Amino acid sequence: MRLLVSSVSGALFGLGLLLSGMTDTAKVQGWLDIAGNWDPTLAFVLGGAILPMVLAWRIAARRRTAVLGEPIPPMPEQIIDARLLGGSALFGIGWALAGFCPGPALASLGWSGVGGTAFVLAMIAGMICYQFVQRRAVLTA
Repeated sequence: MRLLVSSVSGALFGLGLLLSGMTDTAKVQGWLDIAGNWDPTLAFVLGGAILPMVLAWRIAARRRTAVLGEPIPPMPEQIIDARLLGGSALFGIGWALAGFCPGPALASLGWSGVGGTAFVLAMIAGMICYQFVQRRAVLTA
């Protein structure tokens, strides 16, 4: 059942990204181009995503188990440190340059051509490299 719910949720997320235009790199880069031909539509997509999540977080905070019966993990500690700020900056730079972030990149993988495929492969390579660096840092500490 969990696999079915995950698959339907992922498909719905991808469809939402596709219908909202967030898989179009020009639209995303237009949002980030505040000094040029600014496109504000991403603000509506972000707002449309944040509002239902606020409600979902309030409901989840009152529950101990998820709808499918699994325990809801505790909220992680909210620390703003150099790691968070550096990661956010790298994410933003990559998003501005490529016009993709992980969700829309995967949603558009089937039609985004060589550029989209290269982005996803580079993203996966970056994840693997991060894991390697983290393991080495733990072993040398």
